[in-house]
Amino acid sequence: MLYQTINQIGDLDRKAMEEAQKRLDSLIKPPGSLGVLEEMAIRLAGITGKAKPRVQGKSVIVMAGDHGVVDEGVSVAPREVTVQMMQAMVNGVAGIGVLARHAAARLVVVDVGVLTPAALPGVVQRKVRAGTGNIAAGPAMSRDEAVQALEVGIEVAQSEIDAGSSLLATGDMGIGNTTPSSAILAAFGGYTAEEATGRGTMVNDEVMRLKISAIARALAKNRPDPEDALDVLAKVGGLEIAGLAGVILGAAARRTPVLIDGFITTAAALVAFKLQPKSREYMIASHLSGEQGHRLMLDLLDLRPVIHLQMRLGEGTGAALTMSLVEAATKIMREMASFDEAGVSDLEEDKILK
Repeated sequence: MLYQTINQIGDLDRKAMEEAQKRLDSLIKPPGSLGVLEEMAIRLAGITGKAKPRVQGKSVIVMAGDHGVVDEGVSVAPREVTVQMMQAMVNGVAGIGVLARHAAARLVVVDVGVLTPAALPGVVQRKVRAGTGNIAAGPAMSRDEAVQALEVGIEVAQSEIDAGSSLLATGDMGIGNTTPSSAILAAFGGYTAEEATGRGTMVNDEVMRLKISAIARALAKNRPDPEDALDVLAKVGGLEIAGLAGVILGAAARRTPVLIDGFITTAAALVAFKLQPKSREYMIASHLSGEQGHRLMLDLLDLRPVIHLQMRLGEGTGAALTMSLVEAATKIMREMASFDEAGVSDLEEDKILK
């Protein structure tokens, strides 16, 4: 399934993008005056193959998993918080529960690798294994397990698309998951552990020192090959990161836009990009996280974030907030009138110069 999906990802539809540009230029506004909304509308046309794309159903997909590297003291929160937060999410009281509801999006929480056995009502059970190994001492998972987790993400994404969603957002839950995300950034970007590592959630100086040390040992012990995305993912990644990379690939294969959230989901986007570079064209970077390595990740992907709200919660919160802006871009294309349609004089550039 993974390789079939990768091979199904095509180029953007340039004809639809040209038609979208012509439509935008005909609307009752100065050319380019809606800025990023216009850029987004053109990208959406290329993704969907429709000059006037429409957002119908929306889904926020949160992948959850635990991490053996927590044993190294890299987090101030215990592993039990992963399950507790999943419960809060499906109950609608976590940050992503509130913001997904605000966006009128379906929230899908998937257990792809949580340590604690917990059949929570409302959580999709697709566990590949109960947490990753400690990356400071060995690989996170086997290569086969990485593929399985990727395929969970593909299946969940395409199930949501089949159910009517035309816009997906990615979110994460997993105590300690900024550590493997930093390791992925270091492996793909050639950064040191210090350069790639941020504080994550409420990390003090001592925990920060332990975190940098764990990442440095993970890179030295596992020696992930940056030319082999599966090798990096299996050796220093996470199960929820793999699942999210699968969501991105699954969306791209179905020509569906997918919103990337913060540091962890962008680590997954890097994996997806390395597996299939064309998948980048289907990603929309929602925001710039307060985590220091996030900008480095976005630079590697050559993606520009839409909003800057100094958020660093994760869970998919920035992606959920950006859904309304994506929908606004499509409504500009479909509902705003052209000069001819509105009976407004078109101030063309040559007339202005005269």
